[in-house]
Amino acid sequence: MTDHYFENDWVTLHYYKFGNGPKVMLGFHGYGMHGKQFKLLEPALGDAYTFIGFDLFFHKQTRLKDQSLPAVKKGITKKQFAELILEFCKYEGIGRFSIIGYSMGTHYASVVTEELPHLIDEFIIAAPSSLNPGKLIPFFSKGKAGNKILEKMALNKTFLVRMLKTFRGLRIIDAEAYKILFGEIGTEELRYNFYACFTYLRTFETDEPRLLHALNHQNIKSIFIFGKRDKSFPPGIGKDFIAKVKHAKVIVLDEGHEMIKKNFVTRLTESLL
Repeated sequence: MTDHYFENDWVTLHYYKFGNGPKVMLGFHGYGMHGKQFKLLEPALGDAYTFIGFDLFFHKQTRLKDQSLPAVKKGITKKQFAELILEFCKYEGIGRFSIIGYSMGTHYASVVTEELPHLIDEFIIAAPSSLNPGKLIPFFSKGKAGNKILEKMALNKTFLVRMLKTFRGLRIIDAEAYKILFGEIGTEELRYNFYACFTYLRTFETDEPRLLHALNHQNIKSIFIFGKRDKSFPPGIGKDFIAKVKHAKVIVLDEGHEMIKKNFVTRLTESLL
């Protein structure tokens, strides 16, 4: 595995490359993770794919040139992100590619597929928040009142911790989601990044008719992976949408939300090779 940087006028994008196969797969990790999240796919799929795993915005070594509060509130459009991917692909000499996303990363994956379907061979999303993010994400990211509340909470040293405990008590989030989120709000920088992830990507809301048209019109092989015990994004979400996808396969693992494990690799490999 090697690590690299791609830089343009507004972002320094850090990414990892692993595997040496003829196909390219772009990977978009979950919240609080990094571009190495899909590294465990290399032993099984590394001869078929070259994987590129990005550190996503406000994670690890990827940084916007301007990460100020006004810039975060301004956000990014789907078109702007697609242009970044095109610029990156030109830099790396990539023509066509497959795409994989997990949880938060499924929003990135869905945006790229909506915008650039003619370049995509396979569309794989696990714990697909992009199909149904629930009520909290839209409230805190798109609603003026909700986003203002989130800003106040995120910049407060103790409020966000208390909020998470309340959400867990009310079973709005499960124990796994609580553990992940709690580990990401321990410092002022992490709390700012938490706010920024909600706010900067508020336009990354899936346009289901557009995504469906992209998948079907381009005959993109689509794999939807769920954890049977995932309380955040259970197998039932997106059921109506998936039923309309021509080349869809659904995989349900005996896992919770944290599903990127050995069984994930085994089942995905069976579906790709």
